[in-house]
Amino acid sequence: MQDGLQGVLKGQKIAYFSMEIGLRNEIPTYAGGLGVLAGDTIRSAADLKIPLVAVTLISNKGYFRQKLDTFGTQTELTEEWDPSNLMTRLQQEVSVKIQDREVKVHAWHYDCESLTGGCIPIIFLDTSVEGNSAEDRRITDYLYGGDQAYRLKQEIVLGIGGVRMLEALGFKVRKYHMNEGHSSLLALELLKRNGKECDKVKELCIFTTHTPVEAGHDKFDYGLVKDLIRDENDVDILRNFGGTDRFNTSLFALNLSNYVNGVTKRHSRVSCELFPGYSIQAITNGVHSYTWTCQYFRHLFDRYLPGWANEPELLVRVGGIPDDKIWEARRNAKKDLIDEVNERTGAGMDYETFTIGFARRMTAYKRATLILSDIERLRKINRRGKIQLIFAGKAHPRDEAGKQLIRDIFKGIEALRDEIKIVFLENYDMDLAAKLVSGVDLWLNTPTRPYEASGTSGMKAAHNGVVNFSVLDGWWIEGWIEGVTGWSIGPQPEEHLTGEEARLAEINDLYNKLYYIIIPMYYERKDEWLKLMNNSIGMIAYYFNSHRMMRRYVTHAYL
Repeated sequence: MQDGLQGVLKGQKIAYFSMEIGLRNEIPTYAGGLGVLAGDTIRSAADLKIPLVAVTLISNKGYFRQKLDTFGTQTELTEEWDPSNLMTRLQQEVSVKIQDREVKVHAWHYDCESLTGGCIPIIFLDTSVEGNSAEDRRITDYLYGGDQAYRLKQEIVLGIGGVRMLEALGFKVRKYHMNEGHSSLLALELLKRNGKECDKVKELCIFTTHTPVEAGHDKFDYGLVKDLIRDENDVDILRNFGGTDRFNTSLFALNLSNYVNGVTKRHSRVSCELFPGYSIQAITNGVHSYTWTCQYFRHLFDRYLPGWANEPELLVRVGGIPDDKIWEARRNAKKDLIDEVNERTGAGMDYETFTIGFARRMTAYKRATLILSDIERLRKINRRGKIQLIFAGKAHPRDEAGKQLIRDIFKGIEALRDEIKIVFLENYDMDLAAKLVSGVDLWLNTPTRPYEASGTSGMKAAHNGVVNFSVLDGWWIEGWIEGVTGWSIGPQPEEHLTGEEARLAEINDLYNKLYYIIIPMYYERKDEWLKLMNNSIGMIAYYFNSHRMMRRYVTHAYL
C-alpha cells in the first residue's frame, strides 16, 4: 500500500461514487452543479470527520475551455492538465472487460484535508495506461464527451473499475453511495460478488438521483450494452434490474438500493411520480459554507460568530452583527466583482448600480434569456433605477439550444448597448462563480418548472448576503418567504397552468417586481434591503449548507 493512504485505511468507509467532482479550478474534473455538489459533500465529510472515500474519473482533458466570439458563438477548447502536479499516482492496477479486451485501470490519489483534522481520500480512475489500446487510453479523457458508447465505457470504468480499485487499495467498504446513475454498474459488480443475492447488495447501496425528468436519465440500447459487455449473464442481470427495453442506469440503481433520495422535497415527489412504486426520500442539497463565503463575510463571521465554519447553524445569529459591517462587506465583495468584470470586458460597470447576476449551465430549461423577453419593459425598469446584468455559463458541446441561448444574450447586449450595461463572462468556473455569488446584489433564477431538481447557486449567494429572486422550483420552494428571504417569480408550486400561461405569468411577475418592489427598495429604502440581506444569511445560509446535508446522510442512509 502507498504510504499516502496508510492513515485513511482504518475502519469501514462510505464509498462515494460520482462521475464528476469539483474541488478546485486546477483540477478540471467537473462540468457544473453535480460536480460542485460532490466537492462540497467531500469538504463537509472532511470537516465532520465522516469516514468517506470518493471515487471518480481523472478526465485528463477536462470538460472544456469555453471561447466566445463577438456574436456569442461558443468554441470548445481542450483543457489539458497534468495530474502529477497535484496528486499521487498509485501503483495498484485493476482491469475491466470491454468487448473482448481487458482494459487496465490505474488511479491517482488526492486528499481533501480539513482544518478540523479530517481527511477524505479521493481516487481518480485513469485508463491512460501503457498496454491499453489508443482507443481505451482515451476513455477517461473527456468528462461527458463522445457518443453513447464512450459514455457507457466510462460508466463501466467508474462503477466496476471503481469497486475493484477500492478492493485493490485495501479499503473496507460499509456502503456504496451512487451520486447519480452514472456509477450504477458498481451494483452489477456487487451482485457478482454476493452470489447474485439482491438483498445483500441493496443493504450496501445508496442512490441519490438529481434528475426530475424522464429524458435526463441515462439509457442505453441493449445492442450497445451487448457489444461492450459481452457476458450474457451480466446482460441478463442488467435487463432484470435495469429495464427490458433499454438499460436505464437510474432504474438499475433504484432496484438495487435500500436507500434512495431526491435532492429537495419537491424533487423527491416528482421522482416518485417518475418511478411509481419506489420509496424516494428527500435530503435537500446544501453548499459548503466556508468555501462559498467570500473573504469579507468570513472575517465578519469569524469575529461575531466564532465557530460558524464548522457549525453553520450559528449564522442564524447574524442579527448580532452591526448593519454597517454587513453593508461594508457587501460593498467590498461587489467592488471585487465589478473590478474583475471591467478588467475582463472593459464594460465600465460601476459600484453603485444595482447588479443582477445569472450564472449556471446554459441549457434550454434554465431560460437564461427570460429577463430579456421584453426589451422595452427592461428599459422602463432601468429608467426607474439603473441596473446592470452579468451572465456566465457554458453550453454542453452537443447542446445546440444551449449555444443559441448564449448568442441570444449577445443580441440582447447589442440591443441595449447604449442604455444598460450587460456582459457575458467567458469560461465560467469555480473561481468566477465564487466572485459572482458574492458580488451581485440580486441572484436571478428562472428555470422551467419542474425541471430544477435543486439548484445550489442561490444558496451560495445567500451566504454572502445576496438576495434571491427565483421561480418556485427546486430548493427555493423550501427557502422562500415572500419579501422576507427574497422574492418568487410566477405561479405558486401547486398552481396548475399550461406552459404558456406559466411563462407569461413569470415574465409579468419578473418585470413587475423589479419595477415596483425590488428596484425602489434597493435605491430608496436601504434599511429594508439590509433586512433582506440579514435574512439571506440568518434564514437561508444557516440551513442550506452541506454540513446539515451530510448529517442527514449519516443518520438516514449511512448508519
